[in-house]
Amino acid sequence: MQVGVLNPVSTPLLSPAGPADVEGAGRGVPFVRAIARYGNRPALVDPDGSTLSYIELAGRVGEVAERIGPIRRLVLVTGSNTVDAVVAYLAALHGGHPVLLATDHQHHEALVARYDPDVVAGDGSAVDERRAGTAHRLHPDLALLLSTSGSTGSAKLVRLSHDNVQANATAIGDYLDIRNTDRAVLSLPIHYCYGLSVLNSNLARGAAVLLTDRSVVEPEFWAMFREHGGTSLHGVPYTFDLLDRVGFGRMSLPSLRYVTQAGGRLAPEQVGRYARLAERGGWRFFVMYGQTEATARMAYLPPELALTHPTTIGVPIPGGAFEIRPTGDAPDAGELVYRGPNVMLGYAERPADLALGRTVDVLATGDLGRRRPDGSYEVTGRANRFCKLFGHRVDLDHVECLLREHGHDAACTGTEDTLVVAVTGHDARSARNLLATHLPVPRRHILVQPVTELPRLGNGKIDYPALARLPGARREGPSAGSVRQVFATAFPGAPITGDDTFVDLGGDSLSYVAVSLDLERLIGRVPPSWPTTPVRDLEALRPRHRRLPRVETTIVLRAVAITLVAANHIGAFHLLGGAHLMLAVSGWTFARFALAPAGPAARRILRGAARIAIPAMLWIGYRVLVSDDVGWDNLLLVNSYLHRSPAAGYWYIEVLVQILLVLGAAAAIPAVRRFERRRPFAAAAVVLALALAANQFAQDRDDFPEQFYTAHGAAWLFVLGWLAHRAVTRTRRLAVLALVLLLVPGYFTNLTRDTIVTAGLLAIVLLPTIALPRPAARVAGLLASASLAIYLTHYAIYPALLPHLPPPVVLLVCLAAGTGAWAAGPALLTQIRPRGATARPRWPSRDTANRYRLPRSPMSSPAEPEGTAQPVDHLNGDDTWADGTSK
Repeated sequence: MQVGVLNPVSTPLLSPAGPADVEGAGRGVPFVRAIARYGNRPALVDPDGSTLSYIELAGRVGEVAERIGPIRRLVLVTGSNTVDAVVAYLAALHGGHPVLLATDHQHHEALVARYDPDVVAGDGSAVDERRAGTAHRLHPDLALLLSTSGSTGSAKLVRLSHDNVQANATAIGDYLDIRNTDRAVLSLPIHYCYGLSVLNSNLARGAAVLLTDRSVVEPEFWAMFREHGGTSLHGVPYTFDLLDRVGFGRMSLPSLRYVTQAGGRLAPEQVGRYARLAERGGWRFFVMYGQTEATARMAYLPPELALTHPTTIGVPIPGGAFEIRPTGDAPDAGELVYRGPNVMLGYAERPADLALGRTVDVLATGDLGRRRPDGSYEVTGRANRFCKLFGHRVDLDHVECLLREHGHDAACTGTEDTLVVAVTGHDARSARNLLATHLPVPRRHILVQPVTELPRLGNGKIDYPALARLPGARREGPSAGSVRQVFATAFPGAPITGDDTFVDLGGDSLSYVAVSLDLERLIGRVPPSWPTTPVRDLEALRPRHRRLPRVETTIVLRAVAITLVAANHIGAFHLLGGAHLMLAVSGWTFARFALAPAGPAARRILRGAARIAIPAMLWIGYRVLVSDDVGWDNLLLVNSYLHRSPAAGYWYIEVLVQILLVLGAAAAIPAVRRFERRRPFAAAAVVLALALAANQFAQDRDDFPEQFYTAHGAAWLFVLGWLAHRAVTRTRRLAVLALVLLLVPGYFTNLTRDTIVTAGLLAIVLLPTIALPRPAARVAGLLASASLAIYLTHYAIYPALLPHLPPPVVLLVCLAAGTGAWAAGPALLTQIRPRGATARPRWPSRDTANRYRLPRSPMSSPAEPEGTAQPVDHLNGDDTWADGTSK
């Protein structure tokens, strides 16, 4: 898109907005560009009591808009409820510049770091231009960016359009009947969508806004309200608790015309009480419902229904509509889904998202509700306000209602095994007794904590994350050096409960190595079934440390195999068969994790394929950009079939991913999954037979041995490892041993390769674990965990080092670099680019292939002369490096 511009003028707000003069320029919000039409009527009253008319406001907005400039830019507005902050906000909207609103200094810093705004304004009258022009692609419809509902201070933002802002301001003005004689008190912060909606809707109607940072419990607030003839009050549920404390019902406020409430559910008895106060006082009481994602407002309860419908949210705002999306929990209830012109464009989590257009058409609110016969809507709970304790689904909103009905001012949340309740005052015992009587949760897992005040966010809502941090809330939280901490490290972001198992949490061969070694270090000998053993049972094991820790054989074999692969390519030594051994080990780990009984196997298999394919494709994509001999076939992981790229060393990744995709599709068939669960050994045997049949179609071409380096040619090795895992009885183990000795020796027609693959498979069947000194066990674990990163990166490292260092040293560097890349994460994979040439893993030349001509039998392999043979996944002696230098 093009960056648009506006023609700067000295007083740009003196007339209603016309079309932009330059194609692509921001349109601005109509009511903002037309506010000068209200002339000398009061627009803003500063906290110090000074008044700014609409014509004066228009002039100041025009001046700031001119300083921001004509080029459309990302503007961060800081500050509280001050005239300067409001002017900066309106100036940016007038110029069509997308506005970021910061909540506080900490949020300001986070937004600057995440979104890199072009301009910062609002602190005083200064406009801080951080650069000339803009660093961003900004969608033409983008007008406003606010923190998401319930997460003030979040760097995840709601993207709102010019039409969103205008539509919501218009709708609110309509149903509240805002008049140009009104004086709205704005104590809610403007960075909060409710507070901002008060500002927008009143300015759109020509009303005055009384800006203040005072609380309703302060006498100065009411002095300002009376002095300037305030006509409306706006508050969240906590505001009404404070109004009760200061005796609001006894106040004489003759200018008050209406009161609004939003920002959370107000208890029905409070709704009824304030409705009665409104009747006696001659003002109107509006209960409203909304979210930031709807530019603030979606529904309102007409004042005449507040006494008779105190539990409802009322009706949709003008232009909006609800539907009930069934959830299956109740026939007449479901999730509230909202449609209207105020529904956001979508979310933003990074600067690139600011270029997006509309990605959301309807808003799934996350609230559960029902439509009543009279057409009003009732919210019955929050879809994510549930916790599962001891097999029972506990509705946390219902718990809070229960406590309120019995006179407790309380809020609650749930951890993995505890219901956490905060109550004001000192009546925690009766609250706990009440809950223990009414809920199917053991008393010892109900934590009731007395507090002076309930923790709240800056917008007045309950701070539920703070409740979860109350002392004792997490009875079994992971401590350093604990079993739970081992799992928390392996599965960051996942809440680890006592009932979780490694398999339940999505563990696979990539995370298995680190977890098993950490458990071995922590508690010593671990049971073979630990991947399916609950965390709580692992924590109960008594530590039994050995002098020499025992490491699972598959971990050692993976470490040995990746070392052999790298060593052969570098030329440190030539012991062939490492990649094919890794393929067999992958089959064994596939059976252990991907086919575990719990949960959908197809999803686990495909997720495992993605965990291999995505980092591989990212790395290969980088190589495509910097290397002439790595092509798109490599990137798409299909080069082993298309043969159009000379870089052949990625065949192992291609074969493994292709096998997993086929097996994932098969596991999605219910009959297949049922058969595998009921007869796991037989299922693996059937798949082995199919794989051997597919191998018969592998062609022994002159330039490429398909039986070694394609999915249909090599899958039988993977399935043989799978079958080895399923051999749990002596007879079945003997059968697998026989198959190994029948199928592998002679297949590669190279004694070394045959021996390594055969020995590895025999070890898998006969030796569950191997005793190693602790340093060796640690090294084996690191190499096994980092095997994918080592495999991908070593091609780009060793060519630059071999001219200067001996091959054994280069091998150590490649292993260390790959391990470092694995430890640092995927981002580091794109950073490793040694200076100098890069090696190109490629197919052997036709001359080389002819020299080791392959027999046609699919169960045999090329004869490789002693001391001179090189595997086809390695550069042969006749090959050259990418820069043309000879090996």
